[in-house]
Amino acid sequence: MNDQPTNDTGLAASFLRGLATAVPPYRLTQSDVVRVSADLFGDSCPDFERLIPVYDNTTIKTRYSCVPIEWYTTPHGWKERNALYVENAVNLLQDAAIRALAQAGLDHTDVDAVVTVSTSGIATPSLDALIIQRMNLRPDVERLPVFGLGCAGGVSGLARAGQMAISRPGANVLLLVVELCGLTFRCDDLSKSNIIASALFGDGAAAAVLSSSSACGGPSIRAWGEHTWPDTLDVMGWKIEDDGWGVLFSQSIPAIVRRDYRAALDRFLEANRLSLDTIDSFAIHPGGTKVVDALERGLDLAAGRLSESRAVLRDHGNMSAATVLFVLDRLRNQAEPCRRTLVSSLGPGFTASFLILEQA
Repeated sequence: MNDQPTNDTGLAASFLRGLATAVPPYRLTQSDVVRVSADLFGDSCPDFERLIPVYDNTTIKTRYSCVPIEWYTTPHGWKERNALYVENAVNLLQDAAIRALAQAGLDHTDVDAVVTVSTSGIATPSLDALIIQRMNLRPDVERLPVFGLGCAGGVSGLARAGQMAISRPGANVLLLVVELCGLTFRCDDLSKSNIIASALFGDGAAAAVLSSSSACGGPSIRAWGEHTWPDTLDVMGWKIEDDGWGVLFSQSIPAIVRRDYRAALDRFLEANRLSLDTIDSFAIHPGGTKVVDALERGLDLAAGRLSESRAVLRDHGNMSAATVLFVLDRLRNQAEPCRRTLVSSLGPGFTASFLILEQA
């Protein structure tokens, strides 16, 4: 007899038992970033004066960085950048993982699988192997490193971890998401995309614990899905440069979101016997303020429905894949839990990732 827990669709379910976030030690104010950027680009970039309003238009007040602001004023090579990435990524993930496991009432020996998601650096052995050693996890823990999903990685990673939990009844899956986007900044890059990135990106990490056991409560993952639009490979991503990552942003992102996101979401919801009016709350990756505005208009949402997304953008900037888990964490800490939450983000591909969380 199969006694595996199910959600209200009758399908096997996984449950979110713990969620914690972590930020590095250096707090950057947007005013300080503007000052440093003006020193770097003011004389060398003819368009910089015209781009200065971008820093205010992001609505970002503070961000966190794994290096002090002075680090950004001098050139750095691949080797140095990636060494900083690996060191700081493991530290942040350990911090978030310890607190997520404690929230779930679990010990490090209870972890059966680890899913790591990151696109802002490279590690081989991958981050999950480094965390297994750092936290002394069991030697039989399963590993799934995920690279290349960019901002969509938080939602898709949550879905993959949930799938692994369902496939092994009773297992506890630790999801680890970290992005150190600040380390990708290149002070000699005078492109508009790099300057916009300097106004937008921050560093952060998150950890979640998922299980097929509902004994400790927590919302269940009802459904997940993705939509990749054709002929959009040049909309978002990284370019490989001699000294690191070169950011790729298209000006068309808000227009695509405003025009096409709703139809993709409606198809996902319909396939799972849902509709937009059955969604109580939204944990959506903010990307940038223009993207949030486009989401509100495209979904016909009343003012304030994406307030948590705007608050995370204001306080932390765009932390790529980790951002949406910061938004979800804010939602979960509300006094009144939401019955059904849409978790969504957009990433390179150009892809929209969707996931539905339901509170019993």
